[in-house]
Amino acid sequence: MRLENIGFYTLSDERARLASVYSPLSRCEIVLSGRCNFRCPYCRSIGGEDIPFFQALNIVNMWCDEGLKNIRFSGGEPTLYDGLEELVMVAKRRGVERVALSTNGSATRDQYRNLVDLGVDDFSISLDACCAEDGDMMAGGRKGAFETVVKNIECLVHYSYTTVGVVLTSTNVKRTEEIIDYADSLGVSDIRVIPAAQYGVKLPVINVKESLLKKYPILAYRENNLRRGRSVRGNPTKRCGLVLDDMAVMGDKHYPCIIYMREGGQPIGIISRNMRNERWEWSKKHDCTKDEICSNNCLDVCVDYNKKYWKYWKVTP
Repeated sequence: MRLENIGFYTLSDERARLASVYSPLSRCEIVLSGRCNFRCPYCRSIGGEDIPFFQALNIVNMWCDEGLKNIRFSGGEPTLYDGLEELVMVAKRRGVERVALSTNGSATRDQYRNLVDLGVDDFSISLDACCAEDGDMMAGGRKGAFETVVKNIECLVHYSYTTVGVVLTSTNVKRTEEIIDYADSLGVSDIRVIPAAQYGVKLPVINVKESLLKKYPILAYRENNLRRGRSVRGNPTKRCGLVLDDMAVMGDKHYPCIIYMREGGQPIGIISRNMRNERWEWSKKHDCTKDEICSNNCLDVCVDYNKKYWKYWKVTP
């Protein structure tokens, strides 16, 4: 299987073959704010204050100095962060190829359209229900939340690559197929189905229409894994090669990945020009199979990337 066929545009065989502390940074994610106006029941709330703007700006510029190709702004809810628009403009001006935003879909349509105009070309929005009653409940009881999110998705699909993340818990897992069908009706670019970390929901094989599997590569990848009895989370490789050209930052610290940060894992170190060397040392010494966070939460797509990376480097993962 070629990594390009999975559906995540940041992943490729070529990236795995060339990744090192000297290759261009492929993908980096920065948490701008711990604040959020939703209270999703599965959310690993990080809380905390917004990152100071000039600190965020320095990080983005530091990454761009390393040839950053793709950046993702997240939170909390990043549209609540005052400096988001300026950071998007800087990233585009510095030559970042893709600017992504992870959002709950609650901002105004004008704000999203402005972000598109400034350079955001990838929106990842949570869609955990297929009706208003369930959707408002999954947003923490916020009345009208589902309608707002749906209208924004319907708008953004015309202007950008817009995917939805369907986070499944014991509450909504029985309606997975209905949610997928509903997401398809909105015209989304792809559909990511994933069990919430703390619920430990083992996903059943989803009876997705073959026409949808042909249409959505990420959905097809995950469905094919489920049919083979493979879990979405867990079973990591012993070593992680993804950390070499992929960073996750919150505050003044950098973490192995965004999942590791959200699950309360320790950072690799403090933001500095030496981050990539620190990440290489971490990769050499850290046994992911003995780390509870990695063992329980590493995603199938990350595992497949790491297997490919170590295959190219002729090292047993």
